[in-house]
Amino acid sequence: MARTTPILHQNKLLFTFHTKTSHSLFNPHNSLHSTKPLRSLSLSIFSPSPSCCSVTRVSTAPVEYAPPALDFDFHREIARLRALRSKLSDSKTLNDKIRVIDSDSRVKRFLRNGVSRLLGFLNLGNYELFLLKCVIAAGQEHVTGSVSLVEGDFESTRGVLKGALYTLVEMIENWGVNGDKDKERLKGEEIGVLRTLLKTLKDVEKFYDCIGGIVGYQIAVLELLAQSAYEGQTINGSQSINESMQCQFFKIHPPSVLDLSQDTEYASQAALWGIQGLPDLGEIYPLGGSADRLGLVDPNTGECLPAAMLPYCGRTLLEGLIRDLQAREFLYFKLYGKQCITPVAIMTSSAKNNHEHITSLCERLGWFGRGRSLFQLFEQPLVPAVSAEDGQWLVKRQFMPVCKPGGHGVIWKLAYDKGIFQWFYDLGRKGATVRQISNVVAATDLTLLALVGIGLHHGKKLGFASCKRNSGATEGINVLVEKKNLDGMWEYGLSCIEYTEFDKFGIAYGPLSPNGLQDEFPANTNILYVDLPSAELIGSSNNQTSLPGLVLNTKKEITYVDQFGIQHCAFGGRLECTMQNIADNFFSAHSSQCNKGVEADVLDTFIVYNERRKVTSSAKKKRRHAHKSLHQTPDGSLLDIIRNAYDLLSHCDINIPKIEVNGKYVDSEPPYLIFLHPALGPLWEVTRQKFRGGSISEGSELQIEVAEFLWRDVQLDGSLIVVAENILGSTRLDANSEQKLQYGHRCGRCRLQNVKVLNEGIDWASERNIYWKHDVHRLEALKVILHGNAEFEATDVVLQGNHVFEVPNGYKLKITSGNSGLAVQLDPIEEKLMETGSWFWNYKINGTHIQLELVEL
Repeated sequence: MARTTPILHQNKLLFTFHTKTSHSLFNPHNSLHSTKPLRSLSLSIFSPSPSCCSVTRVSTAPVEYAPPALDFDFHREIARLRALRSKLSDSKTLNDKIRVIDSDSRVKRFLRNGVSRLLGFLNLGNYELFLLKCVIAAGQEHVTGSVSLVEGDFESTRGVLKGALYTLVEMIENWGVNGDKDKERLKGEEIGVLRTLLKTLKDVEKFYDCIGGIVGYQIAVLELLAQSAYEGQTINGSQSINESMQCQFFKIHPPSVLDLSQDTEYASQAALWGIQGLPDLGEIYPLGGSADRLGLVDPNTGECLPAAMLPYCGRTLLEGLIRDLQAREFLYFKLYGKQCITPVAIMTSSAKNNHEHITSLCERLGWFGRGRSLFQLFEQPLVPAVSAEDGQWLVKRQFMPVCKPGGHGVIWKLAYDKGIFQWFYDLGRKGATVRQISNVVAATDLTLLALVGIGLHHGKKLGFASCKRNSGATEGINVLVEKKNLDGMWEYGLSCIEYTEFDKFGIAYGPLSPNGLQDEFPANTNILYVDLPSAELIGSSNNQTSLPGLVLNTKKEITYVDQFGIQHCAFGGRLECTMQNIADNFFSAHSSQCNKGVEADVLDTFIVYNERRKVTSSAKKKRRHAHKSLHQTPDGSLLDIIRNAYDLLSHCDINIPKIEVNGKYVDSEPPYLIFLHPALGPLWEVTRQKFRGGSISEGSELQIEVAEFLWRDVQLDGSLIVVAENILGSTRLDANSEQKLQYGHRCGRCRLQNVKVLNEGIDWASERNIYWKHDVHRLEALKVILHGNAEFEATDVVLQGNHVFEVPNGYKLKITSGNSGLAVQLDPIEEKLMETGSWFWNYKINGTHIQLELVEL
């Protein structure tokens, strides 16, 4: 028998709803690791306050709901919701939609319930009531505080629920003067929570209008759950997969790739196409994810932070993305003598106050000297998380479902809805680079420039940057799809398979095996070139096509905290779509099967391939204590940055120790730290012309934050830090009173020739060191700080011990050998050389390569 029982617990009056299958909320064996969400029975209330200064909080306890019967018919529920969606779609006005939703059997029963009286108490508008009724119709009554039941169970508990609700309402109505104040406080609190829910529901209803709004969202959830339940774990290309893909034949093959590491001449040519095409390009950053695995927390406030705010190598990850972009723009300026500022579109979300943090960071940094008008921030909707068992929405408390971002694949439809494509067109852009926040090496050397260069030059619709897949990595793969449609036409195109979908295609997940399929396919890194009109066509399609790669990953636990501070873990997920699977819309059709394979030039999509550490290394999850793997952690990605520095500098006749495999550094510090500003290149053939000869000893630290730089025969044993205030140029006020960076104007400059730097450097024994943050304790260092257009030159000297050379704006500091040690000479820069400096690097294109010439003035 179901019953309600009032319980006094920690000075709180708790109403619990008991069934034969429920467990006590405070059972220590159940409450902390429940795999089912706790359901709130009714509105929270306040007891009469004994004084005007304090109010004792009294709440109703959430309860576990009984799981659905084992014979719960997914397909019957899907059919019911599809019929409802069809009727709603045929309705032309809101009133028509309300009449349809009111006729739904679940909504009818709900309206006869005491809950409707409480909803009326909140004075909601017609559209808001419609949204809540859609939630009820979708089988999610528990979100409003009611108990979620399948149709056959509703009547058996209706009387008990109704009685409990009216009891609470009567308590509210019988309060005295203080009770009236508490009632107003209650109303304000509950309305605040309800308004948040309504905003989420409005976003879901509007954004997912292409599949039927809230009702359509739930249909998609149930369809994916049903598919998982009834199709089994492995399909292996059987008839089942043919049916799910709506084709007669379906097969995946390893794709052809353009290997940049092998065809170096073509790679150089493609990179030049990318530089030349910079004025035609935009930049797109999908930054809306919650980044739960990173576990980033503000040390001062304890607030959870999004990945964009990770303090990596001395700056946030978002600053790192813009820094890489500005390095490409600086290269364009040096080659063509023209300023080119790329518009940047950033998809944010409200998860962890993502949108507010990113906006605040951009404002604090003056929009990176690029101007506010060249940024567009557009916020993706949060969507309900569902239980893996039955698709029920997980709920923290009444009116508060657990919500998370709906995956980066929403970016195409959202960009269309928010006018991002038109904004790019208005700025003369044809294509865009897409890059995720956690990949810290994506702009290394020529990979990105070659990717966009090939896309623009050959008029491709989509391009992928790829590499060898790491064993056991949580990343998808790029594949070539071959399928025969029901109309007899053969289609070929590149696609991606997420690692969560490997079982479906018969691909073993985990470490690579000799007879497995993973090693045949390159990694999907989510570094893309996209043709904007082609992407807009998909985003504006107004059907499920605009939500590519719909998936429901229920293999991970979702952790959340309820209103009582109790933590819950439930296997579940949310409806996600994947941005890279927009490629599924760019297949080429043929009347017959291509038995001899498919050449890359006949496809609208392509893949460039390079060494892995020049393509992807992610700082996406926090390193676990005593965990032996550094893969996808900030610690591991730092080692890849250092490896790239070794590859770069060891080819400059600089003697430098080789870095070992990650396992060597699990319990120890890295061998050295090297951080080079990307504007020194970013192409390595450019950077290598600025460095020549010398050595870097193990345990050293090198940081170069200046673009106009020369290193000739420098021996470093310790710490050398060169930081310019004007790395790429100086800022000036434009006509709109915004600070705009002027490339090449009044840059800081540094030349080191035949110099030996000797000092104690980093205290490698210090426990305070966090190397991936570049937060280290130093015993000694040589620091050169260049203000404005300051210049520093050191020639034929030994700089031993701790030194700080701070050069003021408009001056040149020269260090040479003197009779009694160092000769230091500080002179003002000539007025006629203030803009250009006393020397600079001149960039010239020679065939497919870039040559540098040092120009003295």
